[in-house]
Amino acid sequence: MLTSQDSVTEQPLEELAGLAETANATVVAGVVQRRDHPDQTTYLGKGKIHELQELVKLHDADMVIFDNDLSPSQTRNLEKALGVKVLDRSELILDIFASNARTYEARLAVELAQLEYSLPRLKRMWTHLSRQTMGVGMRGPGEKQLEVDRRLAEKRIHELKQELQKIERRKEREVASRESMTVSLVGYTNAGKSTLMNALTNAGVEAVDKLFATLDTRTRRWMLPGWGPVLLSDTVGFIRDLPHHLIASFRATLEETRQADLLLHVADASNPAVLDQISSVYKVLRELGIDEKDTLLVLNKIDRPGAKERIELIQARYPNAIPISAQTREGFAAMSMAVSKALTHGFVELEVRLPPADGKTAAWLSSVSEVLSKQYDDDFVFIRCRIRGSHAGRLVALGYDVRVISGRIPRKDLVQSNPSTATFKPALPSADEPLPSAEEQLPAAGVDAATATEDPSTMGDVA
Repeated sequence: MLTSQDSVTEQPLEELAGLAETANATVVAGVVQRRDHPDQTTYLGKGKIHELQELVKLHDADMVIFDNDLSPSQTRNLEKALGVKVLDRSELILDIFASNARTYEARLAVELAQLEYSLPRLKRMWTHLSRQTMGVGMRGPGEKQLEVDRRLAEKRIHELKQELQKIERRKEREVASRESMTVSLVGYTNAGKSTLMNALTNAGVEAVDKLFATLDTRTRRWMLPGWGPVLLSDTVGFIRDLPHHLIASFRATLEETRQADLLLHVADASNPAVLDQISSVYKVLRELGIDEKDTLLVLNKIDRPGAKERIELIQARYPNAIPISAQTREGFAAMSMAVSKALTHGFVELEVRLPPADGKTAAWLSSVSEVLSKQYDDDFVFIRCRIRGSHAGRLVALGYDVRVISGRIPRKDLVQSNPSTATFKPALPSADEPLPSAEEQLPAAGVDAATATEDPSTMGDVA
């Protein structure tokens, strides 16, 4: 059903049909109703309910799928009226995710999302369980089976959340400890992210023309022309009205995206609804709290019919969008140049003062930065280097004597710098000349501690 707030495309049920086919369902008919507000009882009006009843009988259908989210009571009333199983959009997407989940982490995330969705819709999910017996601290035999089911579901939800939190913390440590620059592919499902990753890295990941083919994050090394090696990650695709339970459950899977230095937003330029898809992706990024990251919009599949005609329309709204084809590699040079330029904005030039005996930190600087010069005096060695903002923030947070020559250390890197993730230890200051704290260093480094913020420059198009 379409309301007055919904954007209308030429084929409003095309995406739902694609989801149904991905779930191995055969689509036999479709019905669209336009009204200002859904019916509180059956979502659709009485006339459309009668039309659906006739279609179900005509095609001998065993299921009706709605491109909307239904309340538990609406689902029950519709199933009673139609005499067949009724699924809403969220339940269909959850079923697809469950079918495609391959890793332990993905299966946990899908199970959690399914349980949270099903909790208010319980219909004796575990009817084989007997009622509890009398006992100290236990309910008596009068407890209803539904109450037992609900408590079992809540207990399992708690267990799954704890396990996923452990995975998320471990992934956060793993990703934060990486020294290479990271680029994460994001975008609408079936926009060609996996195909692009294969073209850039020879990763050999599955790239098929279906929705949600990729649920797990894959990271490969990309030799970026004019830059060097960076880490490129491909993760789960987004979709319009993605269930919020699913977004929350996949936070651990999306850790690569949250920690990335740059997002490469891949959009399908051949899709008539591409502008709506781009907006949907930015909406999900906002829900994840990562919409302020530097983002490059890449318009993929320009080799497909109808794509080139839409590029001008898209670029009118997103002027920095880069047209490419992951199949023919057209536009790769312009994309690589834009990525290199975007990553450069994450670097600062520093002068770090170290005691001569602190060879460990000097070696670490040599491994993660471009050392521009070294100067020595009787008491200290001064290393001038070009380094990532996150590494510079770590140095400041650990109490090193740092002077910013050019660029800016983003506030987020100062906040996220965690001594537990550092691969080196700060040199101990001498008793007569303690090293300044992080807050004391900011004004001396040419950054106003009261006003320092994340670099406001935006590479590409950020929602």
